[in-house]
Amino acid sequence: MLNYRRYRKNPVVHYPEREWPNKEIEKAPVWCSVDLRDGNQALIDPMIVEEKVEMFQYLVKLGFKEIEIGFPAASQIEFDFLRQLVDRRLIPDDVCVQVLTQCREELIDRTFEAIEGCKQAVVHIYNSTSTLQRDVVFHASKEEIIEIAVNGTKMVKERAAKFPGKIILEYSPESFTGTELDFALEICTAVQETWGPTKEDPMIINLPSTVEMNTPNVYADQIEWMNRHFKDRESIILSVHPHNDRGTGVASAELALLAGAERVEGTLFGNGERTGNVDVLTIAYNMFSQGIDPQLNIEHINDIIEIYERCCKMPIDARHPYAGKLVFTAFSGSHQDAINKGVHAMQERKSEIWQVPYLPIDPADIGREYEPIVRINSQSGKGGVAFIMDTYFGFKLPKAMHREFANVIQAISEKQGEVSPDQIMDAFRKEYLDKKEPIHFRRLKIDDLTGETSSDFDTKVTVLYTDHGKEKTFVAVGNGPIDAVQRGLQMELGVRTKILDYEEHALQSGAGSQAAAYIHLLDADTGRVTYGVGVSSNITRASVRAIFSAVNRLELGGKIS
Repeated sequence: MLNYRRYRKNPVVHYPEREWPNKEIEKAPVWCSVDLRDGNQALIDPMIVEEKVEMFQYLVKLGFKEIEIGFPAASQIEFDFLRQLVDRRLIPDDVCVQVLTQCREELIDRTFEAIEGCKQAVVHIYNSTSTLQRDVVFHASKEEIIEIAVNGTKMVKERAAKFPGKIILEYSPESFTGTELDFALEICTAVQETWGPTKEDPMIINLPSTVEMNTPNVYADQIEWMNRHFKDRESIILSVHPHNDRGTGVASAELALLAGAERVEGTLFGNGERTGNVDVLTIAYNMFSQGIDPQLNIEHINDIIEIYERCCKMPIDARHPYAGKLVFTAFSGSHQDAINKGVHAMQERKSEIWQVPYLPIDPADIGREYEPIVRINSQSGKGGVAFIMDTYFGFKLPKAMHREFANVIQAISEKQGEVSPDQIMDAFRKEYLDKKEPIHFRRLKIDDLTGETSSDFDTKVTVLYTDHGKEKTFVAVGNGPIDAVQRGLQMELGVRTKILDYEEHALQSGAGSQAAAYIHLLDADTGRVTYGVGVSSNITRASVRAIFSAVNRLELGGKIS
């Protein structure tokens, strides 16, 4: 049995005056990618310099204006990487690199050496502030912890005064979620007063969920409390850096934005230590799905996946939000049917607003147009098969035909598992289009009987066909070619049949267009019904082929003497 008694609830914030639950996200935050620092340090095989350069350039292409490139004072590789960015002039003027350092003089000196030549840079200092780390790691009092942060700020300020470019200070009380709120405010205020930010020249205070310790609403309470108690709030850019230990990093970030955060640090696809950082792309796509401009160039998700998997050597899970291979795929029959109806409703209404059940966004909007929305297995239903036939091959099966053909595919899927679109089309040809035995339509001649008083019908047909390979002909009359052919076959077969339904549509436009015809035929003697399908550049010929297809499917052709 799980020994749950070993654990204690983390304290929540008593904050009844909270306002964030009544707010909505209305715009994108400032995004800061930490893929090259937090993300890279969590890789089994960290990126080499050229891979980091490639990733940096791609992050710029995606639209990130702030990119944390590493801990140059702690690693020669990261120092060399930053120097390459500067020396090769790879940092655009509107992009600000961010460097992380502890509050130690030799590390701060090395950091400023690394950023020499940058027009602007964020120098990110931090120290851990939680009750647990103060106790078991640092064995330090609150006053001693504040002193570390203030001294670090002073050292950065002294060097920033001599730096030819612009320096923005960022301070993080690491392990903020495990820190008493009044102490977190005290240490942030001490740093703020030491640095001296203004509305015109603000600093960044970053409140990380270094370890997720509670539900996202508690993090939101913590962020709003800090947001409302900061001194000179306009001189601060409030940033969050959520991790994903409880699997709620995205929710924590979104609620933090409601609570007053203006900036989010995270990674592509949530890569990071333990269960990862917050997934910036998921938050951005969530905003996109609500009609908010995410302020990132993320319309080609397959390209993002390719460079991420190649540089990070980590695969994207098939169920990862928006990016997974299966996230826009429905196997369930009821889901497939709803998607099918939703897509058709949009087409019929010519709606410019995306509203399709089970699909929060149009996969095509993020470059997923060539991937199947519907995939067929033994759990699928009639709507999914009809969707495949329409989407891939242009056959708009009559509604009453959906179940009949789905049963054919169901039998295949129960034997082999998933059935591909090409296999579905092959089965359709076999069951309908190529159903030409034992009787096979060859040629049709039509005579118009209109005005002939001796006939109750307006059309005469002469049909050439083969019966088990033997050529035969019949002549019949009716009200139109389809009725005449059906009557003629009924006489040939010696049975009573009835056409229950008839539908047709064009398969493609242009000079080489073809038509598809669907005949729903009843054998009145047995009560059996089935569909037949015919295709031709001539709609009448397509209809006749559909009748012959249905006759063969009902096995009435075997009754010809």
